[in-house]
Amino acid sequence: MTKLSEITFKDQGMVSADGFWSAVDVWIHKPHVVNKRLCGAKTEEKKEVNVLELEQLLSGYWYGDIKDINSILNYLNEVNDVCLNQPARKEEPRCFILRSLIPKVNTDGVPFKREMVVKDVVNQRVTFLPLEENIEGHAVLKRSNIYQIQLRQVNNEEWSVSISTLCSEGWDSDGVIYPKLAWLSTELLSKLAKWSTENKRSEFKSTLSLIAVEKYSHLYQQLKEKYKEMVKVWPEVTDPEKFVYEDVAIATYLLVMWEEERKEKDLAEKQSFVDLGCGNGLLVHILSNEGHPGRGIDVRKRKIWDMYGPQTHLEECAITPSENFLFPDVDWLIGNHSDELTPWIPVMSSRSSYSCRFFVLPCCFFDFIGKYNRRQCKKTQYREYIDFIAEVASVCGFDVEEDCLRIPSTKRVCLVGKTRTYDSSCEAQIDEQRIQLIKNRPVCNGINGQTTDSKLVTDCSLGHNAEHSNDVDHSVEKVQEASFEPETQTCASRNWAAGFQPREKAIHVRNCASLPRNFIDRVVLQVANALLDLNEGVVCGCVEGHNIWNRGGSLSVREVAELLDKETLQNLKNECGGLQTLLKNNHQVFRVLGGIVQIRDWREETGGRKAKPDLKRKLSSAVLKTRLCWFFVNHPDGCPIPSESCLFAHGPEELRPSAFKSKKQK
Repeated sequence: MTKLSEITFKDQGMVSADGFWSAVDVWIHKPHVVNKRLCGAKTEEKKEVNVLELEQLLSGYWYGDIKDINSILNYLNEVNDVCLNQPARKEEPRCFILRSLIPKVNTDGVPFKREMVVKDVVNQRVTFLPLEENIEGHAVLKRSNIYQIQLRQVNNEEWSVSISTLCSEGWDSDGVIYPKLAWLSTELLSKLAKWSTENKRSEFKSTLSLIAVEKYSHLYQQLKEKYKEMVKVWPEVTDPEKFVYEDVAIATYLLVMWEEERKEKDLAEKQSFVDLGCGNGLLVHILSNEGHPGRGIDVRKRKIWDMYGPQTHLEECAITPSENFLFPDVDWLIGNHSDELTPWIPVMSSRSSYSCRFFVLPCCFFDFIGKYNRRQCKKTQYREYIDFIAEVASVCGFDVEEDCLRIPSTKRVCLVGKTRTYDSSCEAQIDEQRIQLIKNRPVCNGINGQTTDSKLVTDCSLGHNAEHSNDVDHSVEKVQEASFEPETQTCASRNWAAGFQPREKAIHVRNCASLPRNFIDRVVLQVANALLDLNEGVVCGCVEGHNIWNRGGSLSVREVAELLDKETLQNLKNECGGLQTLLKNNHQVFRVLGGIVQIRDWREETGGRKAKPDLKRKLSSAVLKTRLCWFFVNHPDGCPIPSESCLFAHGPEELRPSAFKSKKQK
């Protein structure tokens, strides 16, 4: 036995033995958390064994010299004084685990490799015994790569965790299933030591807990290779790598889950689907290409839709929770970051048909109407919102399952409703529960998020042969007239909730960039002149023929606002951030820091601060001298830096044509 490394740490009031086994379980069952080249692990077998049974198990995987198998058994059965107050007992049973390690990328044609794990709780150690195929195709112990992790109590306050190998030489590392010894000694051991003293439990389940990880890994690599070209031709302004590979991962999850569902229910045809709020439509495109009939619906068409081809069915339509958006012939409703539709998807699915299922991946926090307001301080907002959607689905009659996806997003928890908790004959009774759930939700203003005491004005039972009052119908019509733009196809008569507002078709940019140029120039000049008139902080020095350069004084944003008339302030209030956003947008002129506004002195920008060379952002020549220098044109003392140092043009003769089209020209 060769000890590779050992880390000593203090107990810090935690039960380190329990913490150690929690940390070891992460490495056994979720090794991808530490080893990023793994997709995960699958437990093939788990049972308790005594010493004799363990010897028989290991002997079945050994075809070599009997001396070598004896050395392995001695390595496993060595007695250690691991705890000061608890002597070790050799006769105690061990936990035997047979697991398959699944790599992210299959390089040698082998989808996974097996490994035996022996947990010896009494002696506070765990041993890993990898298996390999010999030339005859038999699984045998890979003796050179057997290693052991050991916990010891040093004294009443200190513990140590160490890692050792059976053989001092001959370690075979492939960098994936078998990491290098240096990695085991540093990265893995330090993680185990850290986790042994922590008492943290995740609010959510482990990733991919509802599907077969090995199937997911294999299919994900195939789809990633198949759709990687989408990154190169992505026409949207969003990050192509994030959105393409995220949708590939979501599609992989659904395809594996649906395949397993077909096997369980003995289904011949592939499941149909509708993606509500499909956005860029890539998820619909992938699922359709993989043979599942379906379509996506979104309030706004994206540029990329035209690239998919006729086999991908995408519709531009504002979705409202109503009898017009029921899908009785569809197997699955999907809500992938569906925002205001998220709480409604379990309702729409449950009312579409008894056999309709749903998959939602919540992101932004929306209630049935407006923003979702927190009601519990003991949970994170995300955990609370997931619980809310799960409650909605449960009241709708679904047996709700939760899982965590492997996607490049902080919002990775999905909810799945595959089965119902009631018989189809009880549909009327369950629908009454849905009606009461929606009616009893407090109305939340969609703009400021303020919750009122009034309940939802609903017509929840529409489409279920209920009688409705004229007052409710009249209220629904009024809300629809006020909420929906005439040019947007809504298909939304007789809503289930009269205050629901679908997302607007047009995206309104409210960052002051859409304000008229002459309006912006007028405000900038008015504020700059007010700062210059303060005559504070006058800097002496020769600036292009001037003996002094006036950098003006400083004002708070509130004081700047008091300089402007009511009409100007009202125009700014309609923009996100208002006055402060406009001032920050004009960073050539102003410096806004901590709510204080000053004239920007470009001499400090170019020479006052010395940034590290590798942190300097190199500007393309295509963006230099394409706009006039504000100081050259408007400041009484001109620009504080010479023309050759200024990013902007000192006069029309220096102006260069811009290489970029204006957004308004697109």
